[in-house]
Amino acid sequence: MMNLNETLPICIAGQWRLGGGERYATLYPATGEPVAYLHAASVADVEEAIAGADHAFRTSGWAQKNPHERAAVLYRVAQLIRERGEALAQMQRLDNGKPISETRNLVASAAGTFQFFAAACETLEETLTPMRGDNLTMSVYEPMGVVAAITPWNSPIASEAQKMAPALAAGNAVVVKPAEVTPLAALELARICIEAGVPAGMISVLPGKGSVIGDAITLHPLVKRVSFTGGTTTGKHIAHIAADKMMPVSLELGGKSPTMVFEDADLDHAVAGVLYGIFSSSGESCIAGSRLFVARALYDGFMERLAAGAAALRVGDPADERTQMGPLITARHREGIERYVDIGVTDGGRIRTGGVRPKGEKFERGYYYTPTIIEGLSNDQRICQEEIFGPVLVAMPFDDEDDLIRQANDSVYALAAGIWTRDYKRAWRIGRAVQAGNVWINTYKQFSISTPFGGWRDSGLGREKGRLGILQYMEQKAMYWGMNEQPLPWAG
Repeated sequence: MMNLNETLPICIAGQWRLGGGERYATLYPATGEPVAYLHAASVADVEEAIAGADHAFRTSGWAQKNPHERAAVLYRVAQLIRERGEALAQMQRLDNGKPISETRNLVASAAGTFQFFAAACETLEETLTPMRGDNLTMSVYEPMGVVAAITPWNSPIASEAQKMAPALAAGNAVVVKPAEVTPLAALELARICIEAGVPAGMISVLPGKGSVIGDAITLHPLVKRVSFTGGTTTGKHIAHIAADKMMPVSLELGGKSPTMVFEDADLDHAVAGVLYGIFSSSGESCIAGSRLFVARALYDGFMERLAAGAAALRVGDPADERTQMGPLITARHREGIERYVDIGVTDGGRIRTGGVRPKGEKFERGYYYTPTIIEGLSNDQRICQEEIFGPVLVAMPFDDEDDLIRQANDSVYALAAGIWTRDYKRAWRIGRAVQAGNVWINTYKQFSISTPFGGWRDSGLGREKGRLGILQYMEQKAMYWGMNEQPLPWAG
């Protein structure tokens, strides 16, 4: 594990040295105190990393290994992550302020992701396609070369694993650009991958500002694919660059996901699920269930229970095993959330619970905010349409299914949705009608690495995860083997 008391080196095509950019500190969101110091990458570092990655891709032999040989290395990565799980979880807690119980789950997820794509790698089948003449035809897959992974600050180690594992399994070299404020997990994952047997030059980790380092990576002609998770505005910018390069991308972007509670719902499950869907991770989640629609006949009683549950959530020190909500990522981000709450109140909303910073000495230095529920607004108002990315839930009643579907789908986003009902026919009907890449029924915010994940519209392009997720990082090639006994007739 890295020594956080020293200025940390970054990984440039497998070489560990100080970045060429400005020195800065990563801060612990619970106290605002420095966790580690490092130098950001420079544009020259980007050039060196990508050139080194291209050289390693062509000469290291990684791409030429049999799939089971690459898989063996990725299984070892998963094993090392598990062996160092507690240290990694504590590092992730310091990096972005999530409660330790949650960061342990993220580390376990990262290990499972490497294990899954190791299995996907060694069992991926190429295809003999049906013959349509005197040719034996087949479809095969090749690695792309140098690919880039640009990751967010809200769940770094899990997000980085979801991009690095399939990219390496496919045989590519990977350049990782972690969020500027949360670089530690990516750096440690690079160390683990190299220790497990990935050729050193195949991995780079380049922390820094997205507008500088992210752009330099995306624009580089040797980068053959970009996988990005983050804000919609940045995602659209990357898509424009990719269009000019004719480069494939996967973009996992924002969300304003509806959660729908019907009058026949199991209320214990629904209350717990709605609270978890919006307030876990302090609401800093693209799939947060941030718009709540409750059947009008149920609304008053349900909201009473929900508000009491939100007020009872334990906000506090991320190191405390009992903490359910930690701080927000930065002071600036908290100020942005507060502005949205002010907008909601100005537009006529009523704060049912929360809407303030928690009081007490233990909260004074960190970036804490209380779980907040706002009522009295209509779905077309600003805080019902724009992603807040924090612990703010907007609640509204609905009258019938047609009214519900119209409101649920009235959004530029289409990432996720939740449905709470005992009626399986209704669940099927609503689940198919709602426009979203992911639908949870009588649960919320549950994930499986075996199930593809992504969104529609402003929530993104492409899919991650799933057995075929490895193909996102490969080029498909058709091969024809001539079986004709006579020369082609045209030339004769």
